[in-house]
Amino acid sequence: MAEGIGAAGSVSGRRLLGVVAGLGLTQIIGYGTLYYSFSILAAGMAADIGWSQDAVYGAFSAALLAGALIGPRCGRWVDRHGAGRVMALGSVAAAAALVACAVVPGPLGLALGLVAIQLAASFVLYEVAFPALVQVVGFGAQRSITHLTLIAGFASTLFWPATAALQDHLTWREVYLVFAALHLLLCLPIHLWLRSLARAAGPAAPPAATTTVPEDAQRQHQDRRTLLVLTTAGFSFAGFVSSAVLVHMVPLLGALGLGAGSLLIGGLFGPAQVLSRFLTMTAGRRASPVGLAIVAAGLPPLALGLLLLGAPALAAAIGFVVLFGLGSGLNSIVRGTVPLALFGRSGYAERLGWISSVVHVVSALAPFLFAALLERLGPAPALWLTVGLGGLAGLAFLEIRRKSGTIAGRTSARPKANGPAEARPL
Repeated sequence: MAEGIGAAGSVSGRRLLGVVAGLGLTQIIGYGTLYYSFSILAAGMAADIGWSQDAVYGAFSAALLAGALIGPRCGRWVDRHGAGRVMALGSVAAAAALVACAVVPGPLGLALGLVAIQLAASFVLYEVAFPALVQVVGFGAQRSITHLTLIAGFASTLFWPATAALQDHLTWREVYLVFAALHLLLCLPIHLWLRSLARAAGPAAPPAATTTVPEDAQRQHQDRRTLLVLTTAGFSFAGFVSSAVLVHMVPLLGALGLGAGSLLIGGLFGPAQVLSRFLTMTAGRRASPVGLAIVAAGLPPLALGLLLLGAPALAAAIGFVVLFGLGSGLNSIVRGTVPLALFGRSGYAERLGWISSVVHVVSALAPFLFAALLERLGPAPALWLTVGLGGLAGLAFLEIRRKSGTIAGRTSARPKANGPAEARPL
């Protein structure tokens, strides 16, 4: 049974603050060292091994795909053994992978090292950090997830300049050795503390016994499967739009007539992401996760429509970047909260692993597919097609809200079993 907190799922306010802050630090280090730093170091890697930068980025994309495929298995381990233990092992694995990538010579060594880094990343980033909060806090972890994403949103802001500063004095291999030390000296102790905190709280309380007739059990299973498919589809469409546009954002703005100001305007994306998470933390407490997911899915198509209809006007470009950033920031929150709201704590990590695995595969392929669309159709038709895909994401979450409401109404009409039970969404 996974290490976790009982049905009450309560910890003191000070300890909860420590958990969120500690996980926030490990997420900043994790995303900063295992993901964001690559774009700064790629040129040095290419020059060192004699590859083109395109080939190095191709190896990185293949590594991202490899990391995505391990998501469901990692989720099962989290549900079975506890997120703290998995993240502690992930810290050691991340450090080992960074060291291996730094010391193994040649192109093959770099390619295998990048794969090892992304496999280790699957054990320490959001897909495990969210279940860690659920295991510590319980169903009320939705608010803590928002706080965590607000902190982790500074990963690129901190690690892009920090990596560039390190590269002024060190080779990319030496930078990776510094990053390995961060995982061992900072992340590992925090993850070990989370493991001990979950163990001290005791095992999760088993759900109350209920009597379910076979017809109801079959219907519940089908309802959950349908909701899982819709959730995965919604986040996958949204992930395609986000990944495709983000990689090509600055060139797209230039192609639509923004010229040299494209880079400056694109820089508003990061602050808009953080603003979105802050607004959700302060003003969005009462909104349902599915309702927030509908908003998150609707903002990027709205942003793209504004850009297409208003470019090259500066106001339209700024509005596009801000709206797109707001949607992206909100999407990172609802990816963790919607599965919890729909399916509850039981099996949460594995479901999140499946959803994230599909989304990561789609997101890894999106830049290449979108580039092909740009080449064949041109910027405007390619962007309108992307608007349509974003609209499908919104429709998926609208259908989830409709169907989950129908299921809730059907469930409330059944006679209730005696005895206390943890509140469940379905």
